[in-house]
Amino acid sequence: MKLLEGKTALITGGGSGIGRETARLFAEEGANVVITGRKEESLIEAAAADSGAIGYLVNDVSKEEDCKAAVEFTLDKFGKLDILFNNAGVIYKAETHDTTTEQWETTFDTNVRGMFLMSKYAIPHMLERKYGCIVNNSSILGLKASKGFAAYNSSKGAVSQLTKSMALEYAALGIRVNAICPGTIYTPMVEYVFEAWGDREMARQRYLSVHPIKRFGDTSEAARAVLFLCDDRVGFVTGVLLPVDGGLSAK
Repeated sequence: MKLLEGKTALITGGGSGIGRETARLFAEEGANVVITGRKEESLIEAAAADSGAIGYLVNDVSKEEDCKAAVEFTLDKFGKLDILFNNAGVIYKAETHDTTTEQWETTFDTNVRGMFLMSKYAIPHMLERKYGCIVNNSSILGLKASKGFAAYNSSKGAVSQLTKSMALEYAALGIRVNAICPGTIYTPMVEYVFEAWGDREMARQRYLSVHPIKRFGDTSEAARAVLFLCDDRVGFVTGVLLPVDGGLSAK
């Protein structure tokens, strides 16, 4: 029997990177999957990569009505919601005094408010069934800071604390809540970060050097960490901030 046979998962930011790979892996493991994101073309490509197990909805997690609609879409399509992977996120490279108010608000609206709203609308359905698994995509920067990313650092710190708060609130009610904290996983977002430094190769070498494993992570490795946290066989695991970082947090 496949690991997620009969389960339904909702994944935000599922059109690329970690979200897209997690959707593919979940479908491979037997789950029905709904992916959301702002770019329809990317969602269509991601959904088409699997034979019918992945549905999609164009959606912006910073908008409350969109978050509610994503949960309702999933329930209408598959009848239940077992797993929520809060993956959507944005990043801007700027130190505190150079961070615009718009950048700050956009970062928190997507990275924090979006996770809160998706969880807010998903949890009641999980409570009805006394079963649910929520995984948030935090970051290694939700555990330790890096200069030049004031808004992102702050937002991911909030995500880490939100994860722990929800884990405590629902631990006795059948819902587990955990987070992955990726280091440098090679995704379009990471490519943006390299370019934002102004010297792509310098930035690439800089990021490579801080990971003791001496390479970047692959989206498949991050996706398998999410899958691990959704495995009922590790049902005693909740409130965990799981580094997926090639040893960076051990330094």
